[in-house]
Amino acid sequence: MARADKQYAIIAGSGFQSFGDDSKGIIVSTIYGEPSGPIRELRYDDHTVYVLPRHGDDLMIPPHAINYRANLQALKQLDVDAIIAVNTVGIISKNTYPGQIAVPDQIIDYTWGRAHSLYEGVDKIDHIDFTQPFTENLRQDLMRAARTADVTVCDGGVYAACQGPRLETAAEVDRLGRDGADYVGMTAMPEASLAMELKLDYACLSLVVNFAAGRGKNAIHADIDTNTMTAKIQCMKVLHEFFGHVE
Repeated sequence: MARADKQYAIIAGSGFQSFGDDSKGIIVSTIYGEPSGPIRELRYDDHTVYVLPRHGDDLMIPPHAINYRANLQALKQLDVDAIIAVNTVGIISKNTYPGQIAVPDQIIDYTWGRAHSLYEGVDKIDHIDFTQPFTENLRQDLMRAARTADVTVCDGGVYAACQGPRLETAAEVDRLGRDGADYVGMTAMPEASLAMELKLDYACLSLVVNFAAGRGKNAIHADIDTNTMTAKIQCMKVLHEFFGHVE
């Protein structure tokens, strides 16, 4: 569950733009430019959780064009300690199904052309140890919340971060599978590595909304339309349990 000594933030993907929409929002400027949108506040009992819309309030910022550095730096400037990244993924392996949620424990990065580090044009470089890209304590706290909320969740798995905004070909998904990937998404990198550079806890709460290309019987968008709401309901249950009980 949420820890009393931590300031949490949610980086919300598509489908969650209504999070905190009754809050005016905080405009934060950073040395890397403007974040995707105003940072809003959710209230859980007597504590506040910040929410940042990854794709902007109008969902018009595609994955490859997100200013990830500004997003993470803005949260750091608000004294955030830990980030829950809500995102959607397609399933490659057979360990879960659309409509469920997952908490991955590894990443393979296939993205390119994104600003992947804070250490550009500065007078020092820190080669972070990225062996474990997600914060294990935060992952386990999310898993405990899921179990308490009686939500089926896949513990672990490899997230393949692809460039987008297009979806993958069947051959590309076959390659990801051979590489050991279980899920395919577009936004966990460079979010995860930037969070580590900023010494922020970071974990993904991934909504499994479709079978990846060539893995399912139906058209991908038919799967997405059918399963996104189911997975979103499960995700909301986990977040409510996580933030509703502070330890």
